[in-house]
Amino acid sequence: MAPDLVLSLNAGSSSLKISLYQRDLSSSAAEPVTLLLTSSISSISAPPAKFSFHLASDTRKSSEAPIDTIKDHDTAFSHFLKALRSQASIDEERIVYICHRVVHGGDYLEPVEITEESYHHIEKLSDLAPLHNGAALSVIKACISALPTAKSIAYFDTSFHRSIPPHISSYAINQEIAKKRGLKKYGFHGLSYSFILRAVSQFLEKPPETLNLILLHLGSGASACAVKDGRSLDTSMGLTPLNGLPGATRSGSIDPSLIFHYTNKAGRITHDPSMAAHVGVTMAEEILNRKAGWKAITGTTDFGVITSKAELENPDPALEARNPFRLAFDLFLDRVLHYIGAYHLKLNCEVDALVFAGGIGERGVEFREIIGQKIACLGYPPIRQDKNLGASAELATVVDISTAEQVSQARAKRILVCKTDEQLEMARECTLDERFWNAA
Repeated sequence: MAPDLVLSLNAGSSSLKISLYQRDLSSSAAEPVTLLLTSSISSISAPPAKFSFHLASDTRKSSEAPIDTIKDHDTAFSHFLKALRSQASIDEERIVYICHRVVHGGDYLEPVEITEESYHHIEKLSDLAPLHNGAALSVIKACISALPTAKSIAYFDTSFHRSIPPHISSYAINQEIAKKRGLKKYGFHGLSYSFILRAVSQFLEKPPETLNLILLHLGSGASACAVKDGRSLDTSMGLTPLNGLPGATRSGSIDPSLIFHYTNKAGRITHDPSMAAHVGVTMAEEILNRKAGWKAITGTTDFGVITSKAELENPDPALEARNPFRLAFDLFLDRVLHYIGAYHLKLNCEVDALVFAGGIGERGVEFREIIGQKIACLGYPPIRQDKNLGASAELATVVDISTAEQVSQARAKRILVCKTDEQLEMARECTLDERFWNAA
């Protein structure tokens, strides 16, 4: 068969998500690509890794199996290729392009084909996204080795936010140094936000350029984004993904001097120079990227477990001092509400929808319910309990969990849940990009 397949890879620090699509530009096709199969490898850095492989035509639920031979992202991809041949009978020579999600793209504004030059540029940016860029580069290298006839394309999370104006993206530091070293707000989760914007536009039957949205991508890595007239106006992450909302192992925004007090020899807050400890960038990022977040508070990275143990039915504010799970839940809630409020001001309160996405956004029933109660003062209708409970089980990509009290208004506020899909967004962009296919 003719080469017509697009492979989308999403590499995390200890995971690899894979989707394979067939290009379909026929007039009858709802999307330019058709999903053939998905695969997921988790716990790569904490063996045994778990592997799943699921054909889109198979109605049975996929299951995970431990695989001892998977030691890193390279061997994870090799195991996937074996499954591609044995379980799907697909010739890998049919794969024309491999789309890679790369978290930090620096000044790259569009997707780029991986060459020696672009590979090394992404490599230089790894320090700005230490949990992700390195993993993506490892998979890119494995793909080039295993599938030499396919071309690898890097899609950057930062590209969506290139519309953020200078007064928002700039930091209050020496601008000459800032420009020389690229020290500014880049923003992340851009592929997810691009998918959400397109999906919500279709759901509301409004052109993207007319929409004002507040988007919440809430998962192990979490961020918020204000979209004005279909373009990113502001986002919570900054120079690196560490800024903004806390995550599973990330601190989120902190006082910049906290790390020095955290590591000093006195074990308490002090400005005594003799108590200072040398804290390199690597050590500071290790602490704030991998040894913080709700895992540091509760011992778990599973927000579902945190929610179940948070005793949410108890309104006693003193509970936070006794229950670390309640503290983690309320802390995350507080930070999310902070951005929701701030972005309403930036959008003059003219907001079409507040959109939840990501693992917590899609499955956090209690979290969405409390947010809904808090934002009633901004003119949002109450959340429908039945819709909220069943949102993650719905087949639809976008689910409206708000009541329909405002539908007659010109800009009715809604609360939506969107099942974002970064792999599909990359494959879709690749398929529609004539630069690549004309060259192929």
